[in-house]
Parts: sequence; structure tokens; C-alpha cells
Amino acid sequence: MKEENEYIEAKAEDGSLISPVLPEGIKNYLIDIDGTITEDVPNEEPERMGTCEPFPDALQTLNEWFDEGHVICFFTSRTEEHRDVTEKWLKKHGFKYHSLLMGKPRGGNYHWIDNHMVRATRYTGEFTHLVEKEVTIEVFKNHK
Repeated sequence: MKEENEYIEAKAEDGSLISPVLPEGIKNYLIDIDGTITEDVPNEEPERMGTCEPFPDALQTLNEWFDEGHVICFFTSRTEEHRDVTEKWLKKHGFKYHSLLMGKPRGGNYHWIDNHMVRATRYTGEFTHLVEKEVTIEVFKNHK
């Protein structure tokens, strides 16, 4: 992954390290697992985590995005104790991905604040390629 290392080690003009920026057209996808790529399995029923089936449209779409060079990271409310069953399940069903982050806060109603561009898409029952749509969003008041 030579290209990936080039943007990870980006430097400012003064030589100091700066936060990495992906190349034009490449996206960092953070994908939830339960209720998004498979049925909604709560942490309180871990025995279902290994037996649930993936949503076929999610598997196909995510693997296409991976093959197109996008970064796929699963970001789940499952805890570290569920990592092994989760990794085995992803492998068993053929999901291609770069990383798996455990311990996402539970309860929804997320509001992500970051110094990088953040786009959020709510899963509503069908995993398709994304389309552009104009919407109203909340932003910080511009102090300039």
C-alpha cells in the first residue's frame, strides 16, 4: 500500500506532520454492522453474532467499494469481547475491509465533530451506491 503511506505521512511546508488527507475520489467508509449489513443483533445476544446472515446488497456494494480503492472500516457498538466472533463472521461471508473499530457508543443520534470533511448517510433498509441529494445540516456558526 505505497499510496496509502504517501498520504499518511503528509507534511506541511515547514516539515511538520499534518493530518492525512485521502487522494481525490477516495473515501473512508465507516460502516456499522448490526442493523446495517446484517440483522440488528444486540450485544446482549452474542450467540447470534456468528449465525446471522449478511444483507446481500451490503456485501456486494461494500466489496465493490473496496475493489475501487476506497477504505472500508467497520465501526460497531460490539465490544472487544465480540471482536473474534465478528472477525470470523466478516471473513466467513467474504467482506473485504481494512479495519474494525469496536465500542462505538450505543443509542444512535450521533453527531460527529471533526476537522476533516464528514458525510453521514443513514441506512434505511437498502444498501445501494450513494446518490447526491441536497439536505439541511447543522454546522458551527462562522465567526469570520
